[in-house]
Amino acid sequence: MTRRLFLQAACAVTATALCATPALAQEPNWPTRPLRIIVPFGPGSGNDIVARLVGEHLTRALGQPVVVDNRAGGNGTIGADAAARAAPDGYTLFVTTNTTQAAAPSLMKKINYDPVKDFAPIGRIANTPAMLVVHPSLPVKTVAELIALAKARPGKLTYASGSAGTLVPGAMLTSMAGIDMLHVPYKSIPLGINDVIAGQVDMMFTDMATGTPQVKGGKLRALGVSSLTPVPALPDVPPIAQSIKGFELLAWYAMYAPAGTPAPVVERLNRELRAFVGNPATQERMTTLGLQPVTSTPQELADFGRSELAKWTRLIQQAGIQPE
Repeated sequence: MTRRLFLQAACAVTATALCATPALAQEPNWPTRPLRIIVPFGPGSGNDIVARLVGEHLTRALGQPVVVDNRAGGNGTIGADAAARAAPDGYTLFVTTNTTQAAAPSLMKKINYDPVKDFAPIGRIANTPAMLVVHPSLPVKTVAELIALAKARPGKLTYASGSAGTLVPGAMLTSMAGIDMLHVPYKSIPLGINDVIAGQVDMMFTDMATGTPQVKGGKLRALGVSSLTPVPALPDVPPIAQSIKGFELLAWYAMYAPAGTPAPVVERLNRELRAFVGNPATQERMTTLGLQPVTSTPQELADFGRSELAKWTRLIQQAGIQPE
């Protein structure tokens, strides 16, 4: 090979490498423009609340506006697919839950993304138990009384859901308690909550961030939580496991980016996310909402995601939920 041909080949390889990592080659001072956080559920959901808190922090820390883009529908899979297909340039982030990353493959007959291969894990944010709430007119104040009422009225009581974190505990309750209730699915948790408040549906498992204000405001009555210990935000609400042995389920929130996002960008976002979750003001806010702050490295989230995928697959099968 002549010297000219060698230099041409070397330049071609260099150009290819630069094109393969545009964020590093073209934007060494990332970020230089606004960022977007895709949320796979509607406004007012726990996922949305958490994402907006994260977005406010990133706006201050990165010096660029961060916009929340709600893409509700398909049990979160519409938003997850949009995030998976976004350019891996560090300007599209994905704040999501176990619904899209662990439960959807078992809840849906077909999804258009791979929850492991199509995302770059950034870090965990929080855990949340589910909370069983009922309309105040329902003549029950405990889980035991609810079970007795359901057995007296087989197939008559209704329960709503708006995500895997609210559907699965509902199915677990009917299965483990041996009761028959009618499931009413909703596009998002707030829509289901609104109908429980209006008396159109008897009850619902809700995420803590959405349900806690409604319980404190007297619009809903809380019967129990799906953690093994009470939640500090509502210390008088007992664990459902006190009435149904072995009843436990924790949902979670985490941040991802599209697969292929440059490692330095992922590392910077992880540092900012850990700083956000570790801030005492953030922890106080999360505790008020009934959330349990959690941090992780990207690799720890990757390992956690794989284990949760196996766990939720098993839970959904045990609950007898058929994919849609």
